[in-house]
Amino acid sequence: MLSSLSSHNVIQYLQEAGLCSSEDGASADSELPQSSKNRNFRVNLSGNRTLLVKQEESAQFDNAPHELFNEWLFHELLCKFPVLGNNPAIASSVIHYDGANAILVREYFPQYQELGQFYRQGGVVHQRIATEIGSSLAALHRATFNRREYRTMLATAPQGMIRYQSYNPAQGIEVLAPDMFGNVPQAAFQFYKLYQRHETLESAIADLAYEWKPCCVTHNDLKLENILLRSGNCDVESKLVRFIDWEACGWGDPIYDVGTLIAEHLRIWLGSIVVDTSLRLEESLQLAMVPLQSLYPYLLALVRSYITSFPRILEYRRDFIVRVVQFAGLVLIRQQQAAILSQKTFNRVGIATLEVAKNLITIPQKSVQTVFGISEAEIIAPTTKLHPVPKMENKQNLLPIYYSKTRLRGC
Repeated sequence: MLSSLSSHNVIQYLQEAGLCSSEDGASADSELPQSSKNRNFRVNLSGNRTLLVKQEESAQFDNAPHELFNEWLFHELLCKFPVLGNNPAIASSVIHYDGANAILVREYFPQYQELGQFYRQGGVVHQRIATEIGSSLAALHRATFNRREYRTMLATAPQGMIRYQSYNPAQGIEVLAPDMFGNVPQAAFQFYKLYQRHETLESAIADLAYEWKPCCVTHNDLKLENILLRSGNCDVESKLVRFIDWEACGWGDPIYDVGTLIAEHLRIWLGSIVVDTSLRLEESLQLAMVPLQSLYPYLLALVRSYITSFPRILEYRRDFIVRVVQFAGLVLIRQQQAAILSQKTFNRVGIATLEVAKNLITIPQKSVQTVFGISEAEIIAPTTKLHPVPKMENKQNLLPIYYSKTRLRGC
């Protein structure tokens, strides 16, 4: 077993795996950001070909199937069911998987950039990008909706291991315990204090977990860094986006994917607020450098294109828009907790984010107007004209509280 990859041995590994030869003039770039889970290496080959090599930390996969196996399994799913692989946004780029060493190799796309990086560099939040993201994601959910063959394949696990496929992401954060004090900075205690103060928040999250309905293949980690945008003008005809890093994919609830996308774009607004102790929270939100109102067209385009491409979701989940807003709030809370544990900090931006997230979860009907600028009925009206949602008949479903004949115990 290979202990670990480095910039010194990654090319040798690729040669031994038959993925390149000494004539390719390969060179390894070890400057890629290293995550807490993976070592990442970019290897440049001749002919303008580039590979991305990922290895998961060994401690992550000693006793259970590791996350890179998920990405390989999704690749196998696309190969087995070409109807999925024909979707350019989710087409697989994986070319090699080594389970023994937890190594995965895929094509690298120099002509694309991360959507988050595009926005940080001043890129415009373009409606066409939103439309393509929404319709591409809907195509995945629609094609796998309630299809047993996809669910069965996703339940595959390495021999001798148990695979728990349907993880419910609708979970709150753990209560601050004494053993966490060393990992949480003093300034971040306020986050847990504010979170635990609201009983309605805990109740709403429990209800969200109860209503979680896994029914299709989901990405489960659609942060902006996992969406690639093709470099160049947005008006060209070719496809603009690709979804990458399917390490968390599984059989899940499509609303979680859409809610994550909404949360990621709300972070653009929340990350631009003016932080000043002399300002009230409402004033800070209103003075944001990226006004929430500027995101309304994008968020509407995203959700409407999703529903238009997958109209059946409104039959399956009549509360689709409301639940999307609630999941967006939950994702914001969990992202705040992750930032506290990794960056050891919590500031006024975090307080504002937590307050917004609480409102999204506990008063979602009212928050729909806040997130999209219009009501739930106005959001789905254009899509229901194209795909009318059949009305449900109101049937009485009453249970008798007495028996028609008296029955005595023992008679």
